[in-house]
Amino acid sequence: MSLPDYSMEEAALRDGARLVAGVDEVGRGPLAGPVTAAAVILDPTCIPEGLNDSKKLTAKRREVLAEQIMACSDWAVGHASVEEIDQLNILRASHLAMCRAIEGLRQRPCLALIDGNMLPRDLPVPGLAVIKGDGRCLSISAASIVAKLLRDRIMVDLAQQHPGYGWEVNAGYGTPAHRKALLDLGVTPYHRRSFAPVHNILCKEETSNR
Repeated sequence: MSLPDYSMEEAALRDGARLVAGVDEVGRGPLAGPVTAAAVILDPTCIPEGLNDSKKLTAKRREVLAEQIMACSDWAVGHASVEEIDQLNILRASHLAMCRAIEGLRQRPCLALIDGNMLPRDLPVPGLAVIKGDGRCLSISAASIVAKLLRDRIMVDLAQQHPGYGWEVNAGYGTPAHRKALLDLGVTPYHRRSFAPVHNILCKEETSNR
């Protein structure tokens, strides 16, 4: 199994890009919570060992690597709220979070390596879409780890405000326990109303109240 490497960044640097950022998002699929993106400019002399797609790492390993990344890299996160997700759709909201993450960097990158097959419409710098980039490109792997850790922390905080949905464990994804809690406890302000399971519950409530 191949691991992510620094070859895409090195190629861009050889072509004259002084700074290269990796960008990835997490949280497209959940029924609740924001979508979060991170942008990371790795220091080639200080790349943590073991970077990989965040989904392939344990929670403990992600936390260790994220702390290392944040200690020796230029990084930033961007979020799109539940309201923005419902208004724009999840793809456009994800792209908005990516743009916000890039704009939050201390240094403006010359190139952004974006995980996926599509570049955000309003990307503030030149970009290159990298399919399955979080498993191919170290900078994107780093971004996926930072985004995952910080979004999970947001969901833990929200779980304290709205107990019973299991967000501290499921991060807002539509697990059976989360779906049952939606039926039992109802929809919170942090649920995505445009997503079918939430939308359908709201429609049933509206019908029953007539």
